[in-house]
Amino acid sequence: MNAAKFDFSGAHVLVTGGSNGIGNAIAIAFRDAGAAVAITGRRADGKYETDIAGMRYFPLDMRDSAEIEKISAALPKLDVLVNCAGIAAPGGRSEYDPDVFAETLAVNLTGAFRMASAVLAQLKESKGSVINTASMSSYASLPGVPGYGASKAGIVQMTMTLADSWARFGIRVNAFAPGWVETNMTRGAHANEAYSKRLIEHTPLRRWGAPADMAGAVLFLASDAAAFITGVTLPVDGGFNAVM
Repeated sequence: MNAAKFDFSGAHVLVTGGSNGIGNAIAIAFRDAGAAVAITGRRADGKYETDIAGMRYFPLDMRDSAEIEKISAALPKLDVLVNCAGIAAPGGRSEYDPDVFAETLAVNLTGAFRMASAVLAQLKESKGSVINTASMSSYASLPGVPGYGASKAGIVQMTMTLADSWARFGIRVNAFAPGWVETNMTRGAHANEAYSKRLIEHTPLRRWGAPADMAGAVLFLASDAAAFITGVTLPVDGGFNAVM
């Protein structure tokens, strides 16, 4: 089968969390499609083993509103914002601790809202697009990480509300909901053979997802091919949530 091809030549794209995992795969796909890509990550020195060649890098803690505003000021043009930065059980701590629960929401949900709000002027100018990162846990219980699940459920609702509110500016707002994808965040689950086997058996496509599997959906949602799509959260989970 031929891979779908997108042309983002001349487009300016910001991918939060673009230094690793799903965000990195998305940033690479936009770069390879001709876009000028900026990414954020948590390392001050910007040194990663992943491919971030040709990308503008900003260190960022998504809880830091002042740093978010600085990044916005450094990006006078923006066509696409991909909110991909996220955490689960930060530092191995329990999200049943209210403070850890709140920290998770501050990064995954409030940080995404702050970033979208910070670049609203640029998106108005370009009639651009926001793509948020939801999760299969937006729709079903994931007992180990209640804060993560709550934040991702909030992403779905926030996506619908911003799509409704910002349509008058010509801005489209959508999201994608990954299933079980091989990343640093899911390393423990993937390494547990018995647990991984159960996940695969529950997934109709019978495999884990790869970060690159997410990129095509995101580029589609950002492209003119999706010009009449807004307020949607697209599952990219191998059918996981379609199975009871």
